[in-house]
Amino acid sequence: MLIKNALIENCETPKDIRIEDGVFKEIGELKERPDEEVLDLKDRLVLPPFVESHVHLDTCLTAGDPVWNMSGTLFEGIECWSKRKEKLSREDIRERVNKVVRMYAANGVQFIRTHVDTTDPSLMAMKAMIELREELKDFMEIQIVAFPQEGILSYPNGKQLMIDAVKMGADAVGAIPHFEFTREYSVESLNFALKLAADENKLVDVHCDEIDDEASRGLETVATRALEFGLYDKVTASHTTAMHSYNNAYVLRLMRLLKMSRINFVANPLVNTHLQGRIDTYPKRRGITRVKELLDEGINVSFGHDDIFDPWYPMGNGSLRDVVFLGLHVSQMMGYEQIMDSYKLISHNGAKTLHVSDRYGIEINKPASFIVLDAKNYYEALVKDAKVLYSYRNGRKIAENTPAAEKVLF
Repeated sequence: MLIKNALIENCETPKDIRIEDGVFKEIGELKERPDEEVLDLKDRLVLPPFVESHVHLDTCLTAGDPVWNMSGTLFEGIECWSKRKEKLSREDIRERVNKVVRMYAANGVQFIRTHVDTTDPSLMAMKAMIELREELKDFMEIQIVAFPQEGILSYPNGKQLMIDAVKMGADAVGAIPHFEFTREYSVESLNFALKLAADENKLVDVHCDEIDDEASRGLETVATRALEFGLYDKVTASHTTAMHSYNNAYVLRLMRLLKMSRINFVANPLVNTHLQGRIDTYPKRRGITRVKELLDEGINVSFGHDDIFDPWYPMGNGSLRDVVFLGLHVSQMMGYEQIMDSYKLISHNGAKTLHVSDRYGIEINKPASFIVLDAKNYYEALVKDAKVLYSYRNGRKIAENTPAAEKVLF
């Protein structure tokens, strides 16, 4: 297959791409071969597929069932989910996840890291997600984090449930230190989680300091254990919203440790600007970690949707464009180059977070997975809310969109 006139990753000069046996074979100015399938993009933007760095597929599409989160807080969301868990079934999970995965596919996503609740003695959601990971692998690569929604030490038998979930086939170990009953529990839960990951050769993704309390400092423990265990960039700290309340002197010291540890960060602009700052009058905190400062220090940051129509977020459609659009605003990253490069927050940076960079990107001999947007560059794509026209995975088309025709009658 020959892709003609592709503007690859904001390049101003169109190039051609040849795909053979599901991999990128040639990139440059190429001549069409007899009987070769040709797709002329006519100077449209081509990017690597989008990466969803952080979502909860097992909770998606459950908002208001059985109750709505009326306060809009993280903690009421957890209470609502505790009630919804009583209704969980394998069929319920499978139906909702299949719907959401297809929403993501239509929006150019081909990689998803999902956090799956392990604070359930039956581990039903974990079992269902492992089944779906296998069933959907030709269309979507799903990475599963064993996530203790109600705590590791603060939930009955929480440690054993985490061990069982990892042995069952989770790709990564999670934790939620800010929800544990005490500071001591918080530290112990992180020591346990990172030691488990090191012993079992797993990735780590911690819901870390997702709170407005500047005294919530699980991040320093996560980074220290990542350094000491030699896990480095296999570790991710998600949310870290308490960091927006840390004093600058502490952050200056903390940055040295973060760079030494080489851990990744995931910010979730839609959900955290909704959840955080709820107890503030004015001034009211924005609810997002220090994205620009982390990037300026050379630390990897990617963006995630986090929730789609569930107890924590009553909206969402699987479009990571919305995540980037809001994230740039609240992080005050509106310079031209920052906007142009912002696709990396949901592509290359996400691939680093998921530890899949070795098989990701538009490069010769890598899997021919890419998307085509109805724009010339990512700045234009954001402004126009450009459609993902095509999504190809390993050389196979898995999604296609037709732009709506607009007609102004004056």
